[in-house]
Amino acid sequence: MTTREESKLYDVRTLERRIRRGLINKKDYEKYLKALPDATDKAAPPEAERGDEGEGDEE
Repeated sequence: MTTREESKLYDVRTLERRIRRGLINKKDYEKYLKALPDATDKAAPPEAERGDEGEGDEE
């Protein structure tokens, strides 16, 4: 399980900046991602894209 500090360190909003500054490297980031728990059972089913409804019904 990840700690709150790790979550902040690898936050996608600041990730590229931290990599550029050398605070973390891509290997560390990949290791962090692999350590995250699987949450696929919490995912919502995908919905149909808007605009597809009624397509092909034109006369």
